[in-house]
Amino acid sequence: MKKITAYVKPFKLESILGRLPEGGVTEVLIAEVRGYGRQKSHLEQYQSGEYELAFLPKVRLEVYCQDDAVAELERAIVEGARTGRIGDGKVTIGTIVLEESF
Repeated sequence: MKKITAYVKPFKLESILGRLPEGGVTEVLIAEVRGYGRQKSHLEQYQSGEYELAFLPKVRLEVYCQDDAVAELERAIVEGARTGRIGDGKVTIGTIVLEESF
């Protein structure tokens, strides 16, 4: 079993979820997180003042799947998240060792 973790822009989540295939996905977890990569931070205007936000809002998407579905899921996530600009996100893939459930 594999675990695919993706950190993406929040407004791209629906696009990604719509592309996930029916087969091979065992579980999907979503969490709101904050962080930055190469884009560092950005300026926001709030009540006539400018503020620099050091950590940008992101969504962490964890998809647990069968080994044979990894390539298709990775492609769906990358295509759904891509905007062509810095900060589109990161995707990591890891192996899960299943232990006895409680």
